[in-house]
Amino acid sequence: MIAIVDYGMGNLRSVEKAIARTGTTVLVTSDARQILDADGVVLPGVGAFGACMENLASRELVEPVCAAVRSGKPFLGICLGLQLLFEESEEFGPIRGLGILPGRVVRFAGSALDGLKIPQMGWNRLSVRRSVPELAGIEDGAYVYFVHSYYVVPAEPDLTVASTHYGLEFAAAIAWKNVFACQFHPEKSQSVGLRLLANFAARVNGS
Repeated sequence: MIAIVDYGMGNLRSVEKAIARTGTTVLVTSDARQILDADGVVLPGVGAFGACMENLASRELVEPVCAAVRSGKPFLGICLGLQLLFEESEEFGPIRGLGILPGRVVRFAGSALDGLKIPQMGWNRLSVRRSVPELAGIEDGAYVYFVHSYYVVPAEPDLTVASTHYGLEFAAAIAWKNVFACQFHPEKSQSVGLRLLANFAARVNGS
């Protein structure tokens, strides 16, 4: 069973429906025990970084999420769910994140972005840097769907397994031990996104 962490924000139902299409049992929950007992955990996110951290704290979900990562079970972060894994964000901040991974979340800025709309909203190409199970069968240059104004800058460059160019090159996906997280939305990325979710479900199911 895959648990989707419900902290009162995010496109939970679309993520739930997309994962359910893989044939894996999925549960949207804010119950710490269900999160800890799940075979895999998904941390989605849409909205402001600070509000998401406040909601995680108010629902007493910070420790269960961190414990799920420490447990070694497959863990997937989506969009803001990627950003929350890092140490801090400059969005209305700095604001502390979960601190699971070293690095910061910063806003698109600078002359390289001249003429580009912020947030980045729409399809863009992945540049796959390193093969990981979640990216199996996804070709370099595949298109995925983004909606974001901020991006992560990992302190350890090797965390980045795929990047995207939007005025500048940024981390589109990271991997670390049992954790895979992406800035794009697999649940909105059609066949490529469904392949990624199926790969994640296969890890959860041990296949």
